[in-house]
Amino acid sequence: MKLKELRSKKWFKFISNKYVLILLIFGGWMLFLDSNSWMIHRELDEEVNKLKVNKEYYQKEISKDKAIIENLNDSFELESYARQHYYMKRANEDIYIIHYDTID
Repeated sequence: MKLKELRSKKWFKFISNKYVLILLIFGGWMLFLDSNSWMIHRELDEEVNKLKVNKEYYQKEISKDKAIIENLNDSFELESYARQHYYMKRANEDIYIIHYDTID
């Protein structure tokens, strides 16, 4: 195809218009090369979504811990928590820890 034939095509005339060329260059620059490009915004949006998931997880953990703290106001609950998690005992007691072998 010769240059004259190419210039006579309708789509070539449209694309070779200086305003369309400037618009295409500007669009390419903004999508890929700029510091505020679409690709960077996509990466930042993914990071924000990950942080939102982390926030929800930690809020659930905080609510669980608040419930545990509320239960620890009772002296019986405080004693049972200390026995289970810190292996504390009364002066006249013996503690036996039994570990079960589990096959995974």
